[in-house]
Amino acid sequence: MSPYLVLALGILAVSSGSILARLAQAENVPSLVIAAYRTAVAALILLPLMLARHRTEVRQLRIADWRLALLSGLLLALHFATWISSLAYTSVASSTVLVSTSPLWVALAAPFLLGESFTRPLKIGMALALLGSVMIGVAGSVGWVDGRFVLNAGAAEGGTQMLLGNGLALLGALAGAGYLLIGRKLRVRLSLVSYVTLVYATAALCLIFVVYLTGSSLFGYSSQAYVTFLLMALGPQLLGHSSFNYALAYLPAAIVGATTFAEPIGASILALLIFGEVPGPAVLLGGAFVFAGLLVAGRKG
Repeated sequence: MSPYLVLALGILAVSSGSILARLAQAENVPSLVIAAYRTAVAALILLPLMLARHRTEVRQLRIADWRLALLSGLLLALHFATWISSLAYTSVASSTVLVSTSPLWVALAAPFLLGESFTRPLKIGMALALLGSVMIGVAGSVGWVDGRFVLNAGAAEGGTQMLLGNGLALLGALAGAGYLLIGRKLRVRLSLVSYVTLVYATAALCLIFVVYLTGSSLFGYSSQAYVTFLLMALGPQLLGHSSFNYALAYLPAAIVGATTFAEPIGASILALLIFGEVPGPAVLLGGAFVFAGLLVAGRKG
């Protein structure tokens, strides 16, 4: 399949992640438990396939590759733990915008770590996409009232500790950038199923261990919560993140990362359909900037 088509499907899938996480939090499920189930269920689904078809490939992995795969899983666990936790303190829009800045860190690091060029179209495209994402993020918190600019920090729907939530989302973006960079390095010589199974399993084990340390429980939640866990594993995790990892074998990490700028748009559309939240002019204008940025970033330098 075309890696661009796969990326488009992946964006549609990951856009549902914040919505599903909020639904699980509404069922009084701790954020770390949500993250643990998301990765654990995905790993359990993939494990039989890996053992049946790719066992030899995994056995032949070098020690250095094992270290990178485990590090990638650790970064993915940190990404989900911080980002999903941020949704309890700040708005969905702010959280998804900040966590979607990971391509910026990928593009800045790729020339040094991967030897990939940071072309002029990519710079312009990422600047446009980042500007559009900021527009979407602040759309519900700022405004022009009676001829003056007003900042209404209380407009965020996710909670009152916006600084903490935004900080967690930004930390999630940095962890996500490291995860993408390692994926770009390993995916060129490791099959998709083998790579994502190892990474998702490592992330799940790390998160389950942290859940144990915090004294939370993995059981005793409502049936709706467990259905949400399954949907998160099948949609945002298996279809979404695996689509990104598929594309990493064919496209530069910065371009793959840049497509995640479209996630706030998908999240806004789903919020409209599920919660009845109507996007304002700033969100629509920001979406136009994001799409323009993606088109420019995808051009060959």
